[in-house]
Amino acid sequence: MPGFFDRLVSRIDKIDPESLQKQMQRLARERALLETVFQSIQEGVMVLDAEGRLNYANRATERLLGFDAEKLRGHAMSRYLRELDWEHLAEMQTDAAWSHLLSREIEVTYPEHRFLSVYAVPLPDEEGQGQGVLIILRDITRDRAQEASLVEGERFNAIKLLAAGVAHEIGNPLNALNIHLELLAREIAPLPQEQREPLAELVQIARSEVSRLDAIITQFLHALRPARPQLVMANAGTLLRETLTLMRTEIENRRIEIAIANAEGLPLIPVDPAQIKQVYFNLIKNALEAMPDGGTMAISFQVGDAYLTIDFLDSGAGIAPGDFNRIFEPYHTTKSSGHGLGLMIVQRIVQEHGGQIEVSSKPDTGTRFRILLPLAERRIRKIAAPAPGTDD
Repeated sequence: MPGFFDRLVSRIDKIDPESLQKQMQRLARERALLETVFQSIQEGVMVLDAEGRLNYANRATERLLGFDAEKLRGHAMSRYLRELDWEHLAEMQTDAAWSHLLSREIEVTYPEHRFLSVYAVPLPDEEGQGQGVLIILRDITRDRAQEASLVEGERFNAIKLLAAGVAHEIGNPLNALNIHLELLAREIAPLPQEQREPLAELVQIARSEVSRLDAIITQFLHALRPARPQLVMANAGTLLRETLTLMRTEIENRRIEIAIANAEGLPLIPVDPAQIKQVYFNLIKNALEAMPDGGTMAISFQVGDAYLTIDFLDSGAGIAPGDFNRIFEPYHTTKSSGHGLGLMIVQRIVQEHGGQIEVSSKPDTGTRFRILLPLAERRIRKIAAPAPGTDD
């Protein structure tokens, strides 16, 4: 555009008024068309000068980066696109300086957490020297999520195949051990008491360890191939109290105080009671282990329009930033005796119920797990009627 205006100005004294008016009208129509196109596309379009200051941005750019283009015209854009190499943007004299800027992916956190594909090219002037930058932004957050879901699905399928093989290879020897331990118990039964009792104790220890291994395999398979929930109408607060009753001894031994809020008068929701109790057990167990020297845990309920929300907030050590994105991965655990399947089981049960799970944590302060379970039917929000005599 500046080149056109320069030529127009240099020849304006040679153009008659009628021709000049036609050229200006033509230019206005073309500009309006381009503006309509730029404002209609989903990709963000930005034009910056050589110093990285904003000359133009369409509405998609405003939506993706969370600013008002008119208010920020002439301002530097480095605060909105921090991951770009702004030093090279200011030194656009050669193509080599652009070799790594042509296309890349960046992460932004405002106004929403997104992943953006950025394509940047210089806008050369008539002498071939760069004088501006054209940046095109495309939201690839959903693509990233789909790719991650695909990778997770492939990994999970591989784990299921491995699980089937492991269960078969370990299950058969365990069954054989159980049978032979039973036979051994029968053989030592006729022995005198002073000989029988120590041998029977050894046999019992061996049988209990075999049972423990069998339970581990069963839990392993349930984590990878969970049964579909058998939904019945149940009270989530009642299920929580039943779970806490089973865990009372461990809670008291660890000197943990449990506070429950808003658990009365909850609506019945469609759940599998055994599976929801397993969700409660695993989340509370995790919280107890995060508070080895005692602490508090607050469990609260909130009824929304579509979901029953259950918060589990502990005062434990929190989740380290490096572990935060891996807490639902199989076998990932920070405990010396953990198997890394508890939270994976929780996630899959909640998803099978059509619910959601959210987690937030602050190191040395605590962790909050939030479970959202669908209500039996959406609640209708009532709106107050206008006062009599109004025109509304």
